[in-house]
Amino acid sequence: MDIQFMKKALQYAKKCKVDVPVGAVIVKNGKVVGYGYNQKEVKQDATCHAEILAIQKASKKLKNFILEDCEMYVTLEPCMMCYGAISGARIAKVYFGAYNHKYPIVATVDHVASNHHTHYEGGILEEESTKLIQEFFKKLREKHDCDKNKDKT
Repeated sequence: MDIQFMKKALQYAKKCKVDVPVGAVIVKNGKVVGYGYNQKEVKQDATCHAEILAIQKASKKLKNFILEDCEMYVTLEPCMMCYGAISGARIAKVYFGAYNHKYPIVATVDHVASNHHTHYEGGILEEESTKLIQEFFKKLREKHDCDKNKDKT
């Protein structure tokens, strides 16, 4: 595990302007081979999660959808869809920052039978990852409150 790659994932998360700020990088032999950040709202596509976009870029670069010699660094615990994509890509290890306390997938589905087992480790730069997400939702709530107040006038 290399903390520098989680810092890189955080940099990608900060590129999110209207989406929940989540960033991901995929690393092979110490080099970034894929990256992504949430773009669901921007692209109006529910599958445009950071992890999915990073897998697509890494697969294209390596000319192979099997990424078993790779590690992923992502700022938020993967959701169910991303968990499936990570398993399908056979990524060896996933390091994530913030835990998804509302929908904890890794702890609840890690027992699912699969041809491949990915090692997950959470809490890497957890404070920074959590703060980024909390600030996003705080601004969203403030905007929502402002919009509600405008409707009353």
